Amino acid sequence: MRRYAFTMIELIFVIVVMGILAKFGAEFLAQAYNGFIFSKINNELQSKSESAVEQIGARLQYRIKASVIGRDPSNNNFSTNFKAPTEINATEAPKYSILEWVGTANESFRGTTKPLWSGIIDINPSKALGVKTLVSPETNTTAVNNMIQSLRPTGSATTINNAAIYFVDSNGNVHTGFGWDKNQIDAIHPIDVNTTHIDWLVADNNFSGVDVCEYYQLAWTAYAVGIDTAEPTKLKLWYDYQPWEGEDYKNGKSITLMENVSTFQYNAVGSILKIQVCTKSTVGAMSEGNYSLCKEKTVY
Repeated sequence: MRRYAFTMIELIFVIVVMGILAKFGAEFLAQAYNGFIFSKINNELQSKSESAVEQIGARLQYRIKASVIGRDPSNNNFSTNFKAPTEINATEAPKYSILEWVGTANESFRGTTKPLWSGIIDINPSKALGVKTLVSPETNTTAVNNMIQSLRPTGSATTINNAAIYFVDSNGNVHTGFGWDKNQIDAIHPIDVNTTHIDWLVADNNFSGVDVCEYYQLAWTAYAVGIDTAEPTKLKLWYDYQPWEGEDYKNGKSITLMENVSTFQYNAVGSILKIQVCTKSTVGAMSEGNYSLCKEKTVY
């Protein structure tokens, strides 16, 4: 019976091959692992940032365009810490990390057969109801109230009687029109309702000095989105607060849209808004360092 043995040259060859495989195989596995981590992080950030900008864009789509402001959360003086987006220059933009607006009650405007509020209003000629009464034909205030109560967060007492109306032809000014400074309101008007009419709660029952238009938009909440100084890596959305009642975004309910956010910024051209969300990942230990990604959306 013949026996075979490795020669010295064969053993050396095997050792050399194993050394090559050990060197380049480990490098290949490391590159493959880094590639997997990179792909995983990219997919996660793409999905989360896309979801964040889409949620913001969906809310902004139904904004009252004249009401949009940028706010500096590091300044606690509510009469001076906000500007219209078109007034914020590139140098000071990072400070104004909160974007705020009053949203129309679009959920109750999109009825299955007709809107729950019509958007058309007039002064009631009946003296029995009083001179400060406005009538909105075809508006179902009971149904609108039920919708608001279904949308408000648990524990909130918000009803249609916390809502307000905005006349679409009025010259709303963000500095004095919507209560952003917790003081002045002249573009949006608090209301009180019953099943047949809307009572406009104003000091002057004769509407003196007020532009009254037959077309209006109903609003029950303001919205704020951005990065607050208290949690500088979280992109948050605030809602269920009424600036026309002296409240600010910190009085509202907040939800976190995304974590590990490095930048939230926006700019405006007229009433067109462009928003950008930049995020980074601290998962993994890639040789290239942390991975970051930005998503943008333009809202008309």
